[in-house]
Amino acid sequence: MTRREARELSMQVLFEMHIKEEYDINILNYHLNDKDVDELQKDYIINIIKTTIDNMVEINNYIEKYAIGWTLNRIANVDLVILQLTIAEILYNDDIPYNVSINEAIELAKKFSGKDSYSFINGILGKFIIEENIKEDVQ
Repeated sequence: MTRREARELSMQVLFEMHIKEEYDINILNYHLNDKDVDELQKDYIINIIKTTIDNMVEINNYIEKYAIGWTLNRIANVDLVILQLTIAEILYNDDIPYNVSINEAIELAKKFSGKDSYSFINGILGKFIIEENIKEDVQ
């Protein structure tokens, strides 16, 4: 499994949790047991989902701050989940450059969301990077 496929699976699992309003690790375990996932990508998936869930309030505050004119419940569910995962990755995963995270978010939006969602997501993430003074700090 590639990192891109791991991001897709992470997004799909978090989307399912979001729709069910049930952030249960058993949902993640079910999907991991159902797929052929190598240990490196399994660690990434577990880490990014747990990190996103554990920091959801902070992450959602950033989304609300930079999605000007939008409330969380007006943002398409898939777009919200993509934003949550990407902001979690940018804030808490120092080994991935933020421009890679943003590009991957755009690709997820192009694949799983509406035709203009990628520009909406790019705009929010771009504002987030600039306004929060996020610097590349890859280790």
